Amino acid sequence: MPSRMNDASVDDARSESLLTRSRSRTVSSSSLTPPPGPAAGAVTGAEALLRSLCQAGVDVCFTNPGTSEMHTVAALDAVPQMRGILCLFEGVATGAADGFARMTGRPAASLLHLGPGLANGVANLHNARRAHSPQVVVVGDHTDEHKALDSPLESDIIALAATCSRAVRRVAGVDDVGPAVVAAVAASRAAWAPADDDPAHVATGTSGRVSTLVVPADVSWSTGARDATAVDVPGTAVASDESVVDAAVALRSGRRAVLLLGGGALGEPGLRAASRIARATGTRLLGELWPARRRQGAGVPAVEPLAYRSEAIARQLHGTELLLLAGTGVPVPAFAYPGVDSRPAPHAADRMVLGGRTDIDVEDALVRLAGLVADGVEPEPAAPRRPETGSGVLTPSNWAPVIGALLPPDAVISDESVTSGMVNLNEALSGAPAHDILGLTGLAIGQGLPVATGAAVACPDRPVICLQADGSAMYTIQALWTQARERLDVTTVILSNRSYAILRTELERVGAPRNGAATRLMNLDDPALDFVALATGMGVPASRATTVEELYDQFRDAVATPGPHLIEAVLAPA
Repeated sequence: MPSRMNDASVDDARSESLLTRSRSRTVSSSSLTPPPGPAAGAVTGAEALLRSLCQAGVDVCFTNPGTSEMHTVAALDAVPQMRGILCLFEGVATGAADGFARMTGRPAASLLHLGPGLANGVANLHNARRAHSPQVVVVGDHTDEHKALDSPLESDIIALAATCSRAVRRVAGVDDVGPAVVAAVAASRAAWAPADDDPAHVATGTSGRVSTLVVPADVSWSTGARDATAVDVPGTAVASDESVVDAAVALRSGRRAVLLLGGGALGEPGLRAASRIARATGTRLLGELWPARRRQGAGVPAVEPLAYRSEAIARQLHGTELLLLAGTGVPVPAFAYPGVDSRPAPHAADRMVLGGRTDIDVEDALVRLAGLVADGVEPEPAAPRRPETGSGVLTPSNWAPVIGALLPPDAVISDESVTSGMVNLNEALSGAPAHDILGLTGLAIGQGLPVATGAAVACPDRPVICLQADGSAMYTIQALWTQARERLDVTTVILSNRSYAILRTELERVGAPRNGAATRLMNLDDPALDFVALATGMGVPASRATTVEELYDQFRDAVATPGPHLIEAVLAPA
């Protein structure tokens, strides 16, 4: 039998291999001590990185940096076009970049520290992936020589990034900075895949538009870099005439049809076209429950959200003979349950795809389809209607009308209300002034506060409202500090039922025994979280409401006053 190397021999061989590769790189790594500073007029890799990002339209960077990113941080002085925004947790940075992208349609950057920093940001990168939000993630790394020493922070960044990134590239040297930025931005903004013969790329096969650049520290501090040329981003493909005509023929067939909308179909032009189609053909409209971005409110055609539970989805789609998908896929519930079908759409229904989530300009396809089947038919916009507010102790059923009654025009709502919002939030907002709502696309909790932060950076002239469940708020509560530091106009309402209410329901649905120990894991009341103290400690003015009247007064005053505010709405059981 061949002899096996012992662990020490394996480590020695690995180190020698990495050292050999490092000597062949275009950037010299003969010393682990960086030079005292670049010569006058010399451009470092870090400066070229930031300049190239700005030239490609990426001029905001949400960051939680460490030692390996210090030269990139220092380069902000040389590249004032890049706005650097400090976040106190990596999940806030990646979530804020997601919110920025949802509102602008273009990527922001997030700057993270090595593998552990990336790991802290992955949950909201997952949500960004599910939202198809463009984002360029820049992760600092050790030099090759230092990686060979297996220092405490060494990890497999490429493998970790591949779980949530469309493409990953480790910058090969100072000459590779510009090309790497061009490729990363292109990957985040268009239908793109790295060339098969380019070893610098890792094409992950993962959906979404998150693109990751791994930048070794010596690339950042070395000089001789050049800025990238502008990124050429091809437009989104349009649906073929044949596919649009086929959809028109199918809708005219008299079959009971459902048009399920998602992605770009949930903007106002798409909704207006879909409303025309529905009125002309009798087609029923449904929309994704957790949209990346949906326009709704007075003057905008309403769309019924898809249900959350598998059984409820099956009831919504019962009797459907034709399911036409526009900007989304076939409905699938979030979880499997004993004895429950995870494919709630009628199996016998015909399915047609007008456009996927990102591959086709689905808004254009809907407008063309409406021209064929609904010529001369007008859309049916939602009528202006403010809900009546009640009185007394706050409960899961009476808080939402307060938001609908006072919502300012053209607001942006980051919605992570979860169980508290499922009761009647959509109804309460249906006739309020038109607004955009940003949903929990990937169901990884801790999105609401960061996405609201990024949306406020993207839209400083629009009021941002964050409707946030209490348990998931604690995942990324540090976002409040960034809101205070940047003077962002965000009003956060914490729906404080002092429990993981959704988990209580899930415990019952999966048929697991419910005893004292299990119940205690669902409760957040021993001790009770004090969100007023938490917010105040991070520089955000805060108050607590326990009645409808208190929430009304506090929310009215908060949205009328610029800057961040937080209201802890304590909900008694309904």
